[in-house]
Amino acid sequence: MFGIIKKRFQKILWVQNYKRMMEYVRPYWFRALVAVLITIPIGAMDAVIAWALKPYMDVVLVQKSTSATSYIPLLIIIFSCMQSGMNYLATYMNTWVGRKIANDMKIKLFDKLMTFDSAFYDKTNSGEVMMRFNTDVDLACNGLLSNLKLFTTRVFSSLSLIGVLFYNSWQLAIIAVVVLLGALYPLTTVRRRILGLMDKTIFSGGAVMMHYNETYNGNRIIASYNLQDYQNRRFKDTLQMVFKLGIKMVQRTGMMSPLMHFIVSLGIAAVIWFGSYLIVHQQITPGNFVSFIAALIMLYTPIKSIGNNYNNVQMALLAMERVFELLDAKPAIADSTKAVKMDGLHKKIEYKNVSFEYVEGHPVLKNVSLKIAKGETVAFVGNSGGGKTTLVNLLPRFYDLKPGNGEILIDGVDIKKLNIHSLRENISEVFQDNFLFSGTIRENIMLGNEQATPEQLEKAVTMACLDEFISTLDKGLDTEIGERGVLLSGGQKQRIAIARAFLKNAPIVILDEATSALDNKSEAVVQQAIDNLMKDRTVLIIAHRLSTVRNADKIVVVNYGELVEEGSHEELLKKENGIYAALYKTQLK
Repeated sequence: MFGIIKKRFQKILWVQNYKRMMEYVRPYWFRALVAVLITIPIGAMDAVIAWALKPYMDVVLVQKSTSATSYIPLLIIIFSCMQSGMNYLATYMNTWVGRKIANDMKIKLFDKLMTFDSAFYDKTNSGEVMMRFNTDVDLACNGLLSNLKLFTTRVFSSLSLIGVLFYNSWQLAIIAVVVLLGALYPLTTVRRRILGLMDKTIFSGGAVMMHYNETYNGNRIIASYNLQDYQNRRFKDTLQMVFKLGIKMVQRTGMMSPLMHFIVSLGIAAVIWFGSYLIVHQQITPGNFVSFIAALIMLYTPIKSIGNNYNNVQMALLAMERVFELLDAKPAIADSTKAVKMDGLHKKIEYKNVSFEYVEGHPVLKNVSLKIAKGETVAFVGNSGGGKTTLVNLLPRFYDLKPGNGEILIDGVDIKKLNIHSLRENISEVFQDNFLFSGTIRENIMLGNEQATPEQLEKAVTMACLDEFISTLDKGLDTEIGERGVLLSGGQKQRIAIARAFLKNAPIVILDEATSALDNKSEAVVQQAIDNLMKDRTVLIIAHRLSTVRNADKIVVVNYGELVEEGSHEELLKKENGIYAALYKTQLK
């Protein structure tokens, strides 16, 4: 009973996905329709050669005359040329439509990818993202349409050839059609056989791509730690997993084509045996028989290999289901129905009884309460993994609090009730390892405010202490920095990120270990840029180097998810047996 319900549900789902696919086809319906209509004559012309053999055999071989059949070779040439031209046109149309649809779907999926929260990226590797957001679309669109052309061509070819069969002998045609249906029956089990393997295959393909990404991005670590053997070992293990899945796929579907080949052979044997009887008893002519056999072979030959094509169609349909599954996914963090636009920070930021956990049962923050006044600089210090970064990452809603786990307020309004775009527009972040996009220095800074004037850009460069460095470059701000800014030093990348934050000009600034990865000389320059950025703003600083936060208005010590101390640098040093005082003295030593 459950199996029947499941099959019906899958059928309904397939129909729904097919209808949704048609929405993407609709803008290009004319070309798509032409591509399908062209397959009708392409397939039907296969019957011309088989049909022409009857008069040729009866007139030339039996009556020993060529006068009445001299047109047949020329007819075959003309029809073959027409078929070839239309085949090219159908392929071109299908490819054009398929790629247009794929591009439209990729744009929508990319838009969807932008809406996913940080937790999604924490759990999903880069290879899986590439497979699901890119490769699946190509498989669903291009694979489906190219196989659709193949199937429609063969459908019309089969119908025309079956017409030739019945024209020559209805008795033999009945045998041929029964055998044909028997040969096609195994295709009904394909989807069930490959369904369970498809997700594993996609995952393994994503794992392979992840290895390439890791090797590319981590090439220096691999070289410096001599990790070539380690990487090769991991890559070989993944390839072995892919190999095993590929073998399982063959085991489950590989017998279909040989089985269909065997059934077709039985049909041909039965037709030859019964056809010989009909010729001997003069119920059909030799021309009928030869024409019938030619049509039968032309009908059966594609059937022998159709199993592989049908596998591809099913895989394309399953890929389409996964694509629509992503498009239907609702972002975990989204605007509420009556979201309010944030127009700056006027009074304070408040954390009220905030608790948070990435993994259920393993709390990272425990009932934290904190007030940050407008214009105040607050530094978060404490043990690694204690929850400092999590605390500040909750403010721009990179992660969301679960109901009952407290709330974060800006000017008395829960941030869940604020429009996300406006919330993040009021917050600038400078991270320990800032991401720079491939392109020029100018393009990366202008991301802070693409409408900024040249004067504003120049001021941001100066305030970020970049002007001296820019002056040494031949192309200045238009210097290419390479992928992820690989052509720049750590300090230069930090200052570009700070200049970007200057251009954004947000009232709230988050500095997450912004200088911890720099040497003393670079740190001094970057710290000057940070000091400039902090002026007249509300600042949240995460730092391990306590010397960088002594001038903060308030220092908050977060240990193991709890706020354990709070006060100025001087106040915390006076606390007897205080955690901050102990940390500070340890770092001084």
